[in-house]
Amino acid sequence: MIKCGECGYENMDGLDYCDGCGAKLAPAAGAPAESATAPAAESPAAPAAAEPQAAPEASEAPTGEIKPQAPPEHPEAAAEGAAPAPEAPAPEAPAPEAAAAEAPAAAVPQFKAKVQIIRGGRKGHEFPLEDGNNFIGRWDPETGAFPEVDLEQDDPEAKISRKHALIRIEGGKITVEDIGSLNGTYVNRQPRLQPGNPVELKSGDELIVGKTFLKLIVDPIS
Repeated sequence: MIKCGECGYENMDGLDYCDGCGAKLAPAAGAPAESATAPAAESPAAPAAAEPQAAPEASEAPTGEIKPQAPPEHPEAAAEGAAPAPEAPAPEAPAPEAAAAEAPAAAVPQFKAKVQIIRGGRKGHEFPLEDGNNFIGRWDPETGAFPEVDLEQDDPEAKISRKHALIRIEGGKITVEDIGSLNGTYVNRQPRLQPGNPVELKSGDELIVGKTFLKLIVDPIS
């Protein structure tokens, strides 16, 4: 007999549910379990025997010996765990054109130049010339004319304009040009210079402005 665990009704053996309350009946003691009667599941095939692993080579076998390591070339990089910085490449030799461009320019000839009055006014008086522009004319504070070659005292008839001519020293060359004078500028008694057209001078050349004659003197610096 199987006693119902819910209502206590005794049921006949072999029943799965109680005739009194319909509850699921527990199997009687000593009854074979369903798992026992169930056919045994086929056991999976035994896995193939694992292939034996090759023994590690002698060189890979750990040993108790600790080999000393060579000190790193860059201690700072080793301390930080970074690889040493690569060496900087050697600078390339400059191309011939670049070397020629870097070569210093040829030295400009050095000299001292001046003009001397050889006729009219203070004969023998000299005016030193500077690098750059040197104006020839007459001093006049009202118009702002302050020429380097001031012939105010040498031109009583006012034949020389306030801004008469320009002598320029540049790049080792000396030139003169008329800058719109009234009576003109002449070199070595040649035709009158056209305003704005410079003419190159050399030591000993003669300039005529108004009625005053000037001579260019160039002395090289040793």
